[in-house]
Amino acid sequence: MGMSTSRGSSGRGRSSGRAGGRHQPMSEINVTPMVDVMLVLLIIFMVAAPLLTVGVPVDLPQTTSPPLQGDDEPLTITLQADGQIYLQETVVTTQELVPRLLAIGENGYDQRIYVRADKVIQYGEVMNVMGTISSAGFSRVGLVTETPRDAAKKTK
Repeated sequence: MGMSTSRGSSGRGRSSGRAGGRHQPMSEINVTPMVDVMLVLLIIFMVAAPLLTVGVPVDLPQTTSPPLQGDDEPLTITLQADGQIYLQETVVTTQELVPRLLAIGENGYDQRIYVRADKVIQYGEVMNVMGTISSAGFSRVGLVTETPRDAAKKTK
């Protein structure tokens, strides 16, 4: 009752036909492709990150007042020179402004709201938008201006 075995396998598995040509499974992970993918993603995100912060372009008036300090992201309303009103980056009308503010306001009426207006917009139009916001019950409304230092950076 003998058992025959193939040459060179010593009964432990299959042989490739060469003497001592057994393939053992690799227990190591090759991380080189993963590192390559991560470096490509890093470069993509480094290039794309500054593009994500671009808002609605507007030519702000200049002032020497110090910037306000805040830890949360405020809602921004922008009045462009052509008269369009933007809530964040979405075009809205004056009638749609308050319902949309109420819908997206995290802190209710205590939400900080910044109004950015092009310097060629008439004062009355800016006050009309601010009055609409204030009459709806929002009390933390502020105007955004540009410091002379920021204006110099923008022209370079």
